[in-house]
Amino acid sequence: MHLSLTLTTAMAAFACIGQVASVPLEETLRSLTPKARNVLKRATPVAPYFVLYSDAYVSTEPTVSEISGFNVFALSFLLEYGAADQAQEWEELTAAQRASILSEYDAAGISLIVSLFGSTETPTSSGYDPIDTANTMAAWVIEYGLQGVDIDYEACCMMSDNDFAAFDAGTGAAEQWLGNFTTQLRTQLPQGQYILTHAPVAPWFSPDMWGGGGYLWVNSMVGDMIDWYNVQFYNQGTTEYTTCNGLLYSSSTLWPESALFQIADSGVPLDKLVIGKPATAAQATNGYIDPSLLASCVSSAYASGWDGGVMVWEYPYAESSWIATVRGDTWPMPSTTPTPTSTGTTTATPTPTGTGNCAGVAAWAADVVVIPEVLKQPMVGTCGLQAGGRRVTPLEVPRMSGSTTELAPLQAVVH
Repeated sequence: MHLSLTLTTAMAAFACIGQVASVPLEETLRSLTPKARNVLKRATPVAPYFVLYSDAYVSTEPTVSEISGFNVFALSFLLEYGAADQAQEWEELTAAQRASILSEYDAAGISLIVSLFGSTETPTSSGYDPIDTANTMAAWVIEYGLQGVDIDYEACCMMSDNDFAAFDAGTGAAEQWLGNFTTQLRTQLPQGQYILTHAPVAPWFSPDMWGGGGYLWVNSMVGDMIDWYNVQFYNQGTTEYTTCNGLLYSSSTLWPESALFQIADSGVPLDKLVIGKPATAAQATNGYIDPSLLASCVSSAYASGWDGGVMVWEYPYAESSWIATVRGDTWPMPSTTPTPTSTGTTTATPTPTGTGNCAGVAAWAADVVVIPEVLKQPMVGTCGLQAGGRRVTPLEVPRMSGSTTELAPLQAVVH
């Protein structure tokens, strides 16, 4: 009887999460108490993803205001022999400097990850052991406090001196290497605790073109371990993916069925497909789209059911103003109006209860909610949560374990 009552009450509460209007993730995060933000920062973000790479030298990471509008910042690159470029810059900071930056990014809802390999490395062709390489790179991520990895197994510009050649060989060695590497990374960087993404070029999703199955094979084998794909829709030909139609709906015969929705039609989850573009024409050999045109493409894709997000190469050529343009009216930037500071006497606010379908279910005023063991599956409800006296909406409860489970990680859902 007690278990039944507990389950009924908890289920009713979850059925009520989110009936109020959603708010941008950045505003939601600012409304949370420090404890609640600490819970959130352990979660893998949910779509839409706004990803910014950083490889060009800067002396330290950008401030939150400089990259407002992004929710993932990728230091580039961690190589087989160790950190290079901006990953090396991160490594050379003091522990206190790194902790300060991570704290600021966490508070703003920005995950800090590292990108692996890039165009200068050939993991398969060079004979890197996928297991040993994964273990070494995962250890670096943990040691330097980052929140995940992006596998940039690179193929720029159809050049022979990178691992496009491994895919071209058609033996399946490239795909198998990626599968083994991803699987081993996940043993060290568990799903839900660390981000793990891939950054393939769009043509690798073309069906019946790659002897080893290309990225459709990778997705079929280890796609469940990959949080999303930062798809490089550039550097693949002067006219490739440069119009909204070619980018979204119908690619050319050079790389057939590799536009966004065509990739999804081949079985890759649409919400895992992030549109990747260079910040300016100078940041790529070809494939550049003006941010205003890209915003139009994003709007069209969103209207057709896509909400994956946008990736850009690279900071500092893209920053807050660039992503604000691209997000446009599809995902408007959050308000920057400061919250008034309370002065004078404060009055205790009574704990509210639900209304309508939520009647009888007490609103949650604590930072953490304890869930019975029986509730172990992801749930999304329809009433707002209360955190620190402020309404937080909407929230999703992902994976849970143990006899009682705090909402860890919580994921803020933005639509």
